[in-house]
Amino acid sequence: MNNSKDKYSPDLSVTIAGVPFKNPVMPASGCFGSGQEYSEYIDLNRLGAVVTKGVSVTPWEGNPVPRTAETCGGMLNAIGLQNPGLDLFIERDLSFLQGFDTNVIVNVCGHTEAEYLEAVERLSDEDRVDMLEINVSCPNVTKGAIAFGKDPAVLEDLTSKIKKLSKKPVIIKLTPNVSDITETARAAEQGGADAVSLINTLMGMKIDIDRRTFALANKTGGLSGPAIHPVAVRMVYEVSHSVSIPVIGMGGVMNGADAVEMLLAGASAVAVGCASFNDPEALIFVIEGIEDYMIRKGMKNLSDITLLQ
Repeated sequence: MNNSKDKYSPDLSVTIAGVPFKNPVMPASGCFGSGQEYSEYIDLNRLGAVVTKGVSVTPWEGNPVPRTAETCGGMLNAIGLQNPGLDLFIERDLSFLQGFDTNVIVNVCGHTEAEYLEAVERLSDEDRVDMLEINVSCPNVTKGAIAFGKDPAVLEDLTSKIKKLSKKPVIIKLTPNVSDITETARAAEQGGADAVSLINTLMGMKIDIDRRTFALANKTGGLSGPAIHPVAVRMVYEVSHSVSIPVIGMGGVMNGADAVEMLLAGASAVAVGCASFNDPEALIFVIEGIEDYMIRKGMKNLSDITLLQ
């Protein structure tokens, strides 16, 4: 740790869509539950936000096991957005988060437009919810199970309808499994999104050659971890130059240096996912890493980490 830290403490605060954050670091949805288990290891009050696992109107069972597999430089998962549904989420998870001084961003998922809208409408009335993150990587069962986020026209329309109902700022979480992520980012912006977050996992597959079977029961799964970080940085950079709304960057952020790279690529904030599986304190180390970087560079405000051209 740099001893010069004693001289001053840089200001890590940032405002996204009118919501003030004490720092730009938060967990990635699906990698942190709703924070209850991790609260035994870290002080949730130190985080810029808690981002919950995706929640749907009704409970989802998720995919059959095995649902995770380790890969070189990361992991594959095919959890299938298992969650207890809105009723239990509000009663248990949001009640737990009442006691913490940090923002709460609820990730919303659905199989149909109606499911998204119902969840958004109900969560908009919850005081403990500061922002909504919409997972558009969900399969649209009325459109041949193609993810909502893959079709710019569908995404723009869904975003517009969500914005008309939501009393909270809306973040659209973009899938990287498209030919040009700037097209979907612009569609989200045109639909009225207050911010975008990216990237979600990349689709991958692992085969157990000894058992001659797929490592995941679902055959394919989402790849996360340091292996996808360069792809995520590139996409954050492209989107940051394509839209005027804030970008939350994620994908293989393992330490402070990775987070600063995202900020230099144009992100206003960063989310940490896979790293928390390796070390429950990873989010705190990322916050401290950004702070140390700013001290070494003589930066006093987070805005001093400016977007590269």
